[in-house]
Amino acid sequence: MTAALSAHHQQLAQRKREAITAAATKLFLERGYDGTSLAKIAQEAAVSKSTLFKQFPTKAALFEAIVTEYWKRGPDPAAPATPPGDLRAGLSAIGRQYAELITRPAMAALFRIVIAELPRFPELGRAQFELGKLPYFTSVQHYLEAQHTAGTAVVPDSESATNQFLGMIANYALWPRMLLADWNPTPADINHAVDEAVTTMLTRHHPTTQHP
Repeated sequence: MTAALSAHHQQLAQRKREAITAAATKLFLERGYDGTSLAKIAQEAAVSKSTLFKQFPTKAALFEAIVTEYWKRGPDPAAPATPPGDLRAGLSAIGRQYAELITRPAMAALFRIVIAELPRFPELGRAQFELGKLPYFTSVQHYLEAQHTAGTAVVPDSESATNQFLGMIANYALWPRMLLADWNPTPADINHAVDEAVTTMLTRHHPTTQHP
């Protein structure tokens, strides 16, 4: 009986947490970070302020949870579902998964909030980088390091290689959205950008390539 009640309470707490993060995301996108109060979030989520504060004692903690959740919806690039040694397949899988992640409407909107509020709330930038971007970057870096160790790629500088690969994709799929309201490439356009990034990486890092 006690275990059943405990499980029920955990499920109830999880549902309330999801309601809070959904309400906060909606209000942050509509009103900005500074224009959204915890009281308004509690009202939108239909929970008491004490329930909200128990889950998220500060607005910054709530924003951090949202950032973490959005980035965790992406794949684990350290273990792509591709045959071992198939560098093209592995990079293609990572590239397409990354493109799908960063082209979600809410992801671009989160970046806009961070950029707009950064002068007054630098903690938002740290949250986006340290809780979202950095863990994802690290997982891709570890994938490339594993390929280098296995001899399926030559990647002596995995940090630079990861920057270059993800940067080639984000420079087409994400960053124009920050400035161009009508930037809306088709899925075929995105896939082509990923394919070109993969080809560039293979040209540079495939073990059959002549390296200096």
